[in-house]
Amino acid sequence: MTTVLPQDAAAAAGPHPLPAPQVRAPLLDCLQANLAVLADRHHGPDTHLRLGAVLRFAPAPRGPGGLPTVEPTVAGQLAAAAELLGLAVDEYGTRPPGTAADGAAEPAYVVADAFHLPWVPYHGHKHVEHSFLVEAGADGVTVTDAYHNDTPWGPARPLRQVHAPGRLDALLAELPADTVTVRLSARPPGPAPAPVHEPADGAAIDAYVRAYADHEDRVLALERFTLETWLLARARHLHAEYAAHLAGGGRGEAVRAHLARWDGVVEHTYLAYRRVARGRAEPAGLFERAGEALRADAEVFGGRRPEDLQDEVRAVVAAVLHVSEDALVVGAGGFDGDLSRLPEFGSMRMVEVVERLEQRFAVEFAPEDLMPENLHRVADLCALIRRSPAAR
Repeated sequence: MTTVLPQDAAAAAGPHPLPAPQVRAPLLDCLQANLAVLADRHHGPDTHLRLGAVLRFAPAPRGPGGLPTVEPTVAGQLAAAAELLGLAVDEYGTRPPGTAADGAAEPAYVVADAFHLPWVPYHGHKHVEHSFLVEAGADGVTVTDAYHNDTPWGPARPLRQVHAPGRLDALLAELPADTVTVRLSARPPGPAPAPVHEPADGAAIDAYVRAYADHEDRVLALERFTLETWLLARARHLHAEYAAHLAGGGRGEAVRAHLARWDGVVEHTYLAYRRVARGRAEPAGLFERAGEALRADAEVFGGRRPEDLQDEVRAVVAAVLHVSEDALVVGAGGFDGDLSRLPEFGSMRMVEVVERLEQRFAVEFAPEDLMPENLHRVADLCALIRRSPAAR
C-alpha cells in the first residue's frame, strides 16, 4: 500500500490560491499591474495610481508591422516606477528566474511570453509580453499576477498562487531566453505629483490614425489597433482616477462621458478586427472616431501650461546643480539663462540633467538633439521635451 504524504497531495492538487492583490487592476496594463503590487506593498494603498500622473500621446514611429505604437516597453515602465512609485532597479537580467534556492528578500518582477504561462488565458494561444511576481517562501513559491482583462480565451483576473517549488522551477526553466527578470527595492517616493495632461499635436494625431487606416494588411492593422485603443483607454481611465484620488472626489460628468467615449472606441475597434479577421466588411467610421477622441482629451483633461513645464524643468536642473530654483530665473542676480556660465555646471552635470529629465517626463531625446548648444538653457530643454516621443 502506498502512503500519500500531505506534501505529495498538495503537489498533485496544483497551486494553492491566496487572496488576490488589491490594486486598481482594470486601469493598468500588463506591465504596470505587478509594479503596482510592489508600490502599494512598500508605500501604502493606491500609491500605484501615480502611474497616471502624466498623460501624453507620444507614439513611437515604428512598432510591429511598421505601425506607430503607444505600447510601453519594460525599460519605460521601470523608469516610470523609479520616478513615480519609489521602486529602484537593483538587478536586471535577461534570463528566466530561479526559485528553489532563491532566498532574496524581494520578489522577482518577471516579464515573459504569456504563451507559456498556464495561469493566463493567453497560454497556448497568443504570444504577448506579460509580467508577474515570483517570491520564494517557507510554504512554496508564490506567483502574483494582478492583470485584469477579458480575452477571447476567457477572463484574466488578479491572483496569487502558492506553487510547489519543483513544479514551478520546471515551468520557469522552460521560459524563453529573452525573459526579463528584475529585482526592485523601495526608495522614498517623494510627494505626489500634480496630474498633468500634455495636449497632442493635431498633425501627430492625424499621422497616427492614418497609418492604421491606410495600412494594406487590414487584419494586422486592426489587430494592432485593438491593442492601441485598449492601451489609450486604460491610460485615460488611470489618469482620471489619479486626479480624482488627489482631489478627494469623484469624476465630473465631462470626464465620465469622455471615458465612455473611449470605451466605445475600444469596442468598435475590436468589432472591426473580428469582422475583418473572418473575411467580413470593415465597419466605417472607426478611425475618425479614434481621432476625435484623441483631440477631445485636451478639452476634458486640459494641458500643461508652458510656464508649468518651465518650472518643472528648472526644479530638476536646480536639484542636479544643488542651487536654488530662484537662481535659475533669467534676470535673477544677473543670470542670463546660460547654464554653462554657472560654476556648478559642467559636462557631467549636463549629462545628469539629460538623464533626469528623460526619467521625469518619460521621454527619450533624439540623438541628433543631444548637442551641447541645446542643453544649456531651461527654455531649450523644455523645447526638447515637447518634441520628444515617449521612452521606448
